[in-house]
Amino acid sequence: MILHWIAETLRSAPELAIFLTLAIGFWVGSLKFSSFSLGAVTGTLLVGVLIGQLGITISPQVKSVFFILFLFAVGFGVGPQFVRGIANDGLPQALFAVVISLLCLGSVYLAAVMSGYGPGMAEGLLAGSQTISASIGLATDAINRTNLSPEHIQSELNAIPVAYAVTYLFGTVGTGWMLAFLGPKLLGINLTQECQRYEREMSIKPDDDHAETAWHEYIVRAYKLETAGLIAGKTVAEAEQESEERLFLENLRRNGKIITFDDNTVLQQGDIVAVSGSHEALVYWSNHAEEVADRELIDIPVETVNVIITSKQINSSKLIDLARAPYAHGIYINSIRRGSMSVEIPALPQTVINRGDIISVTGTRRNVDTLINAVGYADRPTNVTSMVMVGAGIFVGGLLGSIVLPVAGIPITLSASGGALIAGLILGWLRSVTPKLGNIPAASVWFMNTVGLNIFIAVVGISAGPTFITGLKEAGLSVFFWGVFATAFPMLLAPLIGKYIFRFDPAINLGCCGGARTSTASVAMIADVAKSNVPMLGYTVPYAVSNTLLTMWGLVIVLLLT
Repeated sequence: MILHWIAETLRSAPELAIFLTLAIGFWVGSLKFSSFSLGAVTGTLLVGVLIGQLGITISPQVKSVFFILFLFAVGFGVGPQFVRGIANDGLPQALFAVVISLLCLGSVYLAAVMSGYGPGMAEGLLAGSQTISASIGLATDAINRTNLSPEHIQSELNAIPVAYAVTYLFGTVGTGWMLAFLGPKLLGINLTQECQRYEREMSIKPDDDHAETAWHEYIVRAYKLETAGLIAGKTVAEAEQESEERLFLENLRRNGKIITFDDNTVLQQGDIVAVSGSHEALVYWSNHAEEVADRELIDIPVETVNVIITSKQINSSKLIDLARAPYAHGIYINSIRRGSMSVEIPALPQTVINRGDIISVTGTRRNVDTLINAVGYADRPTNVTSMVMVGAGIFVGGLLGSIVLPVAGIPITLSASGGALIAGLILGWLRSVTPKLGNIPAASVWFMNTVGLNIFIAVVGISAGPTFITGLKEAGLSVFFWGVFATAFPMLLAPLIGKYIFRFDPAINLGCCGGARTSTASVAMIADVAKSNVPMLGYTVPYAVSNTLLTMWGLVIVLLLT
């Protein structure tokens, strides 16, 4: 009786079926099988198919709303890296992503033609083998716009989740295994050693023979200068350069009073100075001055802030060069994050900084404000989303994307969804240049991205549920093996293309490959094997370009097969 009542309730209130699918789907997707998990999208799809056996009807407008929200968030997140990759020094990586994306499309198209698949099965093969769930929405719009009969259209739409579910598993696991374990063998390298070599090169000493480490734990200590001729007698600038590690004088007490000072102030015997730096840096001072307790002197307002780099002047500059700039005085870098996935990249002296990077810094409020005014914008925590930007961006982008251009009698259109993706790209890039344009907090981006996609997938699974089993029987095992082919073919060629044509550094080659396949899981496996996050340096630009192209291939594969 209870089960019957629940089933009837879900049929009469299909919105509850969506939330039930999300709850169970996210739980199933999080389950670990050794080091592998299905992920939220696949878990949601399978649970949706199961719940869909109850014959639940959901308005297709529901999935359209959430899918367009998802695509806007995707574009907003990858916008800065997408534009930089096209316009600046990331161009080789962007071109590489285009080549690999075309290989992915070509392998799916070849498999579809050889096996006789229609556009629905081909799209499912694309979405699963290339793990690009976002393409399903554009393909659905494209199929609905074809001249096929309503029954044929529904048959093609029902085929999408079947092929997707069958091919996704190897699309995820196979990509990670090939890049992380087979990739180094294809390149003939020891990945761990190559990353260690790259890190050494990224830490090359500058001309003054002082290699400054970019990452520091921020500590402040007070020291009394007892001995003349060691630190006493030097200027503040000279004293700061005594240690090979990065440190700064933050406060100065002389004759019992805290006084103002500058780089040219000569330190005197008996002065008490507040010094900031890492533990290693302050060891030197402990050996040359007496550490004392002076709470007032070291009671300096300190903050840690995420700074979005927007300055054209420092775009493509190295950390070692920025460290010498006046605005970097008293600043310590904790981490550098790049791209929509907030990938953390190595903070090494030779690391190149790009506009749109988010750098976590620590320092006194005065020094931090000086840095912010010079290089970018303080991305301080906020819970407010600029719905003006989100709403207007989706509306204008969707409006332009809905324009239909007939080419050789075929109606070509990006659709409202594709237009929202492009609008997100443009606004994401604009905000990296002008952050005051509007803000979408990370939590909001996550919600639009993850929840938006999974509600779309939940509706797809529930709607396809009644015909899923029949479709799976008709497709047979052949779709799985075609999925293996479509996954493996581009990924076996990608490392070799990166090595011999684009001549990527071996340490970042496989990161470029993972980015070009938009496979975060595979890059995580690569970093684990490499015991380094150096491969992440090759991930962000290819990811931004391929994430856009592979999504658009959902539209293209339908046009090619109809």
